[in-house]
Amino acid sequence: MAATYEAKNVLITGAAGFIASHVAILFAKKYPHYKVVVVDKLDYCANLNNLKSVAGLLNFKFVKGDIGSADLMTYVLRTEEIDTVMHFAAQTHVDNSFGNSFEFTENNIRGTHVLLEAVKTLGTIKRFLHVSTDEVYGESSYELNEANVESASLLEPTNPYSATKAGAEMLVMAYGRSYNLPYIITRGNNVYGPHQYPEKAIPKFIMLARNGAQIPLHGDGQATRSYMHVADAASAFDTILHKGTLMGVYNIGAHEERTVLSVAQDIGSSLGLDVSKTITYVPDRMFNDRRYFIDCSKLLALGWTQKVSWEEGLKETIAWYTKHDEKSGYWGNLSGALVAHPTGGKPSAAGEVYQNLEDMMAASDAEAAGNAGAGGEKKPIFLVYGRTGWIGGMLGKLLTEQGHTWCYGMARLQDRAGVQDDIKRSRCTHVMCAAGITGRPNVDWCEDNKVEVLRANVIGILTLADVAHLAGVHVTNFATGCIYEYDASHSIGGAGFTEDEAPNFTGSFYSETKSYMEVMLRHYPNVMQLRLRMPIDGNLQNPRNFITKIANYPKVVNIPNSMTVLDEMVPMAIDGAIRGLTGAYNWTNPGAISHNECLELYRDFLHHDFTWDNFTVEEQAKVIKAGRS
Repeated sequence: MAATYEAKNVLITGAAGFIASHVAILFAKKYPHYKVVVVDKLDYCANLNNLKSVAGLLNFKFVKGDIGSADLMTYVLRTEEIDTVMHFAAQTHVDNSFGNSFEFTENNIRGTHVLLEAVKTLGTIKRFLHVSTDEVYGESSYELNEANVESASLLEPTNPYSATKAGAEMLVMAYGRSYNLPYIITRGNNVYGPHQYPEKAIPKFIMLARNGAQIPLHGDGQATRSYMHVADAASAFDTILHKGTLMGVYNIGAHEERTVLSVAQDIGSSLGLDVSKTITYVPDRMFNDRRYFIDCSKLLALGWTQKVSWEEGLKETIAWYTKHDEKSGYWGNLSGALVAHPTGGKPSAAGEVYQNLEDMMAASDAEAAGNAGAGGEKKPIFLVYGRTGWIGGMLGKLLTEQGHTWCYGMARLQDRAGVQDDIKRSRCTHVMCAAGITGRPNVDWCEDNKVEVLRANVIGILTLADVAHLAGVHVTNFATGCIYEYDASHSIGGAGFTEDEAPNFTGSFYSETKSYMEVMLRHYPNVMQLRLRMPIDGNLQNPRNFITKIANYPKVVNIPNSMTVLDEMVPMAIDGAIRGLTGAYNWTNPGAISHNECLELYRDFLHHDFTWDNFTVEEQAKVIKAGRS
């Protein structure tokens, strides 16, 4: 047996889809020394939620894009230094291929051809794993009962889907012969499990059965298939990539065969339902292969074994789709999927479909023309820092809702090279920085961790501003109003501080770092400073909400303060960034409101029995480390 292959930087196409998402998750977790880069154009059956479990892994990167874009694929292969490609991206549903066959030619043949050209041009790919299907063999005979063997069986596809997959295989083999492409081809049979788009039989049957709806079976329901759980399929791809022989073809198949009718009955039994009353027989496909029977001895010889039984896998799959049903928000609109014969329509996705992986979305690699608005004006592309924070999360949600191209930065702000890489890769025009250290549970923490606070609040912010300035990128920095305190010229009820007045409060180390940054950032012409004060939003379950915080304090001081209503002011920050505003702004709502006035409103509108106690500034000073502005 050949030595086990070791990859470094793996590109997985179509990885927001079903099988490829499981492979991407497996590789990102099992091989932390690999960099796993996934590309997906997010077609109707792809879903970023499928990649949620690896969103925070530093060896994982998502790029939204189409493999049919030669410029994009060349850029990704070169900049990510890819040495290994696992090509899953394809249109795969046979029913759709009868109604929208050109889409299959465009994606499965032309898309593969573009990717092959990019790989050939780069010349650095050590292994190209092309994912095909057992359907390229055509229909297997019940009478002969002979399995299709990789090297001995003709390819006789019977529908537009399998024909395009066979065509793609021929291209891969030709590039192997003509250009020494180090390929491996896999031909797998039916796979099921979590993440599969519900146009396919098993998830469709589960959803329909749970709702008491009719379960449509094509023809007489006697078409026979082998079903493999997706965990076993992902394991097979892992084995073949690392142990398979180059220029080889490997079948991936399950042990048992079962009819589509028996699958529906097994689902009903697992749910405790009598589906015989809801099964309905509908016209068959234009041609429906009765059987696919493949020989997997080459794969077994590599040491792979199937581990998940049909009973165990089906039970897990039903539980997963029960949790992630059509009402869960996981899928969006499934009206075009849960029908007897999907014909290639593309259901619209509800807005919540992609929210869980907003921080995974890299900036669009669309061609320059796609980034140009009316009159050639470049559309804004946002890079957001502070993805785990309150305001950073709001920014991601708003930018998505407004249809902007954006991504979260991955670098620590004090890492100059990392910030440079973020700005370069994202191609951003605007940075929105909501990162920094405020201290948990409050600013007292900063008194004991001054070096860490300096790195984030001073070195980090200055580094970001400087790198962005050199790159010609606008920066919006969410700062604080905790740099002022009442004095002789600014008494309670009197004039407020203007943006041009120097900070006068350094009673806490946190405020000291922020005051220093106010002075320094004024010298950068690309920076807009937004001073927030006592921020609130509409979510009183948020522990960082000012109202929630003071409502849970045993005692509060009663001092009027400016306040920032984030639901109003964060959208205005995005607008200000697009307009290219610079300089400092007191980013607060008009007027001032005291702690007692806030709590009175809280009591009157939400918690009628609520009470609180006040204490003086002097009394407060005895129980805190750092002063409060």
